[in-house]
Amino acid sequence: MADKVIVAPAKSLSFDSFLVEKGFVTKENLIKARAESTTAHRNLFDYLVNERYVSEEDLTQARGLFFNLPYVDLRNKTIAKEILTIASKDTMSNYKFVPFELEGSVLKVALTDPTDLAALEALEFLTQKHRYRAEIYITSITSFRAVSRKSGNITSEVTEALEEVAQKEEADVAKKQVKHETVETEQKLTDEAPISKIVDVIIRHAIEARASDIHIEPSEEDLRVRYRIDGVLHSSLILPKSVHSAIVSRIKILSNLKIDEQRLPQDGRFHINLDGKSIDFRVSTFPTVVGEKVVLRILDKSTGAPTLEELGVSGRRLASMSEAITKPHGMFLMTGPTGSGKSTTLYAILSFLNKPGVNIVTLEDPVEYFIDGVNQAQIKPEIGLTFASGLRSILRQDPNIIMVGEIRDRETAELAVNSALTGHLVFSTLHTNSAVGAIPRLIDMGIEPFLLTASLNLVAAQRLVRKICDKCRVEKEPSEEIGQYIRGKLETVAQEELTGIDLKKLKVYMGRGCPACGNTGFKGRIGIYETVIVSKGLQNLINDRQPAVKIEEYAVKEEKMILMAQDGVLKALRGITTVEEVVRATKE
Repeated sequence: MADKVIVAPAKSLSFDSFLVEKGFVTKENLIKARAESTTAHRNLFDYLVNERYVSEEDLTQARGLFFNLPYVDLRNKTIAKEILTIASKDTMSNYKFVPFELEGSVLKVALTDPTDLAALEALEFLTQKHRYRAEIYITSITSFRAVSRKSGNITSEVTEALEEVAQKEEADVAKKQVKHETVETEQKLTDEAPISKIVDVIIRHAIEARASDIHIEPSEEDLRVRYRIDGVLHSSLILPKSVHSAIVSRIKILSNLKIDEQRLPQDGRFHINLDGKSIDFRVSTFPTVVGEKVVLRILDKSTGAPTLEELGVSGRRLASMSEAITKPHGMFLMTGPTGSGKSTTLYAILSFLNKPGVNIVTLEDPVEYFIDGVNQAQIKPEIGLTFASGLRSILRQDPNIIMVGEIRDRETAELAVNSALTGHLVFSTLHTNSAVGAIPRLIDMGIEPFLLTASLNLVAAQRLVRKICDKCRVEKEPSEEIGQYIRGKLETVAQEELTGIDLKKLKVYMGRGCPACGNTGFKGRIGIYETVIVSKGLQNLINDRQPAVKIEEYAVKEEKMILMAQDGVLKALRGITTVEEVVRATKE
């Protein structure tokens, strides 16, 4: 007979007091987090993790100490498939525990919540059924989800749903023959459980894989599902063409779009809560010759905005940005192509500037992160709320800081410049290839150079590169070609930026590939930046209407400006990314 499963706390004091006693958080931070979480009506411990007072893994280890349970990190642990089949996927999902090792009759089980009596009872039933003795460990929710992804195969889950679809179609056909019904099978399919299950599985696996976008693309023969992970599209699933219309209709229903409109593109959004995380989806449909293509942009609102340092801003770039955002008025522009992380950088800055004594108003398309205390508005061109019209209204809201999602036309540009000249700090984005490229772009829009020099504080440009997985990173000697590229890029870089780098003995890094990164060698992305401070010398060049090339030459030579490619090479030499990634992101 298996032992009864019991978990009891090690200490008589409360867990939050225990965190302070053991040094996981300071008393001051705990008091501050208590007050903030109460105001925001959020769980204290979730708040501590989300606001980065303590990491999720450290908090889990603290709970292990509190409950006298050993901690285990399952994220990179290889677990035998037969161990994962001891408990069903539904059981593990419901009770948030997972068996990960079997030694004789001792079954090692990791659970996420030691206080969940239902989970402990289910675990007791499981061990008695198999005549095992349970050895309990504690693990984090992230760690548990990593194992769940391995145990749940998207293809097998969708295959089961497709079999259900086929059975229902056969039943519908038989029913029609008997009763001569005229109801469309496709319309019925949309509301049936199997189609809903397929859509749910596609969405869940995308979130678990850290995807930023889901592409549902029809061809003449089948339907392909692809995920964009760390900026690169990966094929995930091939479905029969027969379910295409039903899947698109299901997504349209979720997004409040017109099901019967298949000739025109449509845009919508919907919201879900998954494992305690609040996630928005921005949906876009596009008619092609073989059917409607659907793209879902995943916006995880629960993560909050990162800091500039976490985004990869460092050295003189960080110093110049920090100086520009503390000025009382003026304009700060972020430039780069679509998907280069401009909005995220601006969110990081707004989070830093978000203080009780400041009124921050934003106009966005769409609102990607929600920041407490910031007045955020979504533009709606179909009813006349554009960046330009919204900006006029914002100026009547007594703002200190304004963020305009994007400067797209002359009217918006003029209003932004005038706002910066009349005592407001204005943030916005612009689609140009480099930081200095924003200056001639604004002049082309009709902004007079003397107004630009009077209002513009700083222009920054950025790209995103994939980060090397820190679990499988290895050092290697660069090839001769890569070595020449590195030395060529760093010729004009100031010595202070080269701290810890030996140009005579160059070392670069790569990821070998491991379970943690899906054998890609990369995990996550980081920004590479260039910043241009509008100094007196640059103001003279702008007033003389000099081309971008001349302005950049002056900034590099006289202002010691670091270009994006140079920032990327510095990150590559420090083992953060690869030189190949930098070349891919910065080549003209």
